[in-house]
Amino acid sequence: MTISLHPSTLPAVLSPVLTPFKADGSPDAQKLLKQCQWLEANGVGQAIFGTNSEANSMSDPQKMNTLIALIEGGLNPAHMMPGTGATSIDATVHMTKHAVQHKCAGVLMLPPFYYKDITDDGLFAYFSEVIQKVGDTGLQIYIYNIPPVTKINLSLSLLERLHKEYPKTVVGMKDSSGDWAYTESVIKLLAPSGFRVYAGSEVFLMRALRAGGVGCISATANVNPRAIAELAAHWRESDADQRQDVLDQVRSVFAHYQMIAGMKTAVAHYSKDAEWLRVRPPLMQLNADQQAKLLSELQKMNFSMPGL
Repeated sequence: MTISLHPSTLPAVLSPVLTPFKADGSPDAQKLLKQCQWLEANGVGQAIFGTNSEANSMSDPQKMNTLIALIEGGLNPAHMMPGTGATSIDATVHMTKHAVQHKCAGVLMLPPFYYKDITDDGLFAYFSEVIQKVGDTGLQIYIYNIPPVTKINLSLSLLERLHKEYPKTVVGMKDSSGDWAYTESVIKLLAPSGFRVYAGSEVFLMRALRAGGVGCISATANVNPRAIAELAAHWRESDADQRQDVLDQVRSVFAHYQMIAGMKTAVAHYSKDAEWLRVRPPLMQLNADQQAKLLSELQKMNFSMPGL
């Protein structure tokens, strides 16, 4: 039986929320607030400034000012897990302190992803220095494992060492490795001591929950939030595998396109707001043919985004 030593206010499903951009390339905080409120109404928390948020295309002040605007707009920080990881310790500390001061329930922290062939000792030293410099007992770190992007593999021994050394601070992870055997091994090793493992895609949601994980932080929670949240809430019921199959079908449509541009195409279409199509270079919008094909595939599935 999993014993949770770190009660969390975060929901089982979070979305790395897509960021709407203004014509000058700056984040549109008011449009983002509306999107976050829609996700919240559909049972999904907000992992703002994640990969699908184009977080690394924004400056630290842009992200921190946007966080303030979201909270001042009424968004509940108890359901928020902003991404604060950066290659610089000082930048990570600065953004992490800001999130903690604004009562966010957790932060999603990338490893320092620029240097390659780094050791577990080096990674431990990085996270340890961040924790000590933030110096706040309210800090709850969820380590973000995404080796297809970072080219860094987080070993079980490193995770175990961090959690053992900082049991009240290093409290979980998002695993976007896409390697179920690895995800399962982390859950088996660390979930009994309260470590909260989120799968990085709803494709693994049922497997993660059955193994003792807590849910998923998934790109397509941006566009299909209610169905994913409802599976997380009802995963013990007899139709759970059928629900999982339907989620997988929706995911597979978006997986054939650059994911961020594809999801922004859907949001722009269903919200009737073409400004949502904007992405930051080096990403590019889907071309007109790709947009039409994606939307046609969704319509064949009777897909919708009610209330957007």
